[in-house]
Amino acid sequence: MTGLRGGLGNPVTLNLFQGPFRRTNRPMREEGQPCVYILASKPHGTLYIGVTSNLLARLYQHRSDSLPGFTSRYDVHSLVRFEMFADMERAIAREKQLKRWHRQWKINLIDSENPDWHDLAVGLGLPPIAP
Repeated sequence: MTGLRGGLGNPVTLNLFQGPFRRTNRPMREEGQPCVYILASKPHGTLYIGVTSNLLARLYQHRSDSLPGFTSRYDVHSLVRFEMFADMERAIAREKQLKRWHRQWKINLIDSENPDWHDLAVGLGLPPIAP
């Protein structure tokens, strides 16, 4: 649904499973902006859900494979969705909720706003991922 407004005029994303969730229109700050993000290896590929207070720094860590783990092992580096929050407590709750979802629900969520699965990190100032 579009056109709905939450408190203070913020758009509200309705979630049929457990919402609503506020989306912020504020520009992303360098630090301290809690965020839940979804990475993918390719369209409809392997997914990773994480939470951070500095999205750009965290994306750089994932893309440079500086932290060994799931994303480096399975080449999961493309940012396909992210949600900003006012505080880390809400961001962590949303991350936990998304991790409990069925895979198809996660795919539907990504498809609803990013149907071509573009790498959204490019729009945030990071270079495209080399093929």
